[in-house]
Amino acid sequence: MQTENPARVFKAIRRIVRAIDLRSREVAKVSGLTIPQIVVLQAIRDLGKVTTKALSDHADLSSATVVTILDKLEEKELVGRYRSDTDRRIVHAFLTDRGVEVMAKVPGLLHEDFGRKFDQMSDEQRLVLVSSIEAIAEMLNAQDLDAAPILTTAGDLSGK
Repeated sequence: MQTENPARVFKAIRRIVRAIDLRSREVAKVSGLTIPQIVVLQAIRDLGKVTTKALSDHADLSSATVVTILDKLEEKELVGRYRSDTDRRIVHAFLTDRGVEVMAKVPGLLHEDFGRKFDQMSDEQRLVLVSSIEAIAEMLNAQDLDAAPILTTAGDLSGK
């Protein structure tokens, strides 16, 4: 029985990865944006005018990845950037009016059913679920990984 449990965990993780991949493709098709681009746009929306370092920390992406994403988002006129008046090494990013409009239309990364079912859970159930997923990520030594390589296709993770 004990040998079955790791296999069941692996199978469940593979199903989750597949579901996220399928949803990511749908979101990319609708929005024309990749998941990392959406995550960075969400971080800017949530944090306001923000530094690359703060974006990197908030989005769990490396600073180099964030800079590359910001370059692409700036080309699409979804974000703007400016250097700090006090320290020219610091660059701040902000959503443009077009970026705000696009973010209002971006569908959630997880299927709508997820958001509905998650909202129906008690606070305690949500805490257990999130803690369990975080524990799995830690057991896989994933806490320090840049999420961008797996998130290459295309809201809010709750689907809202």
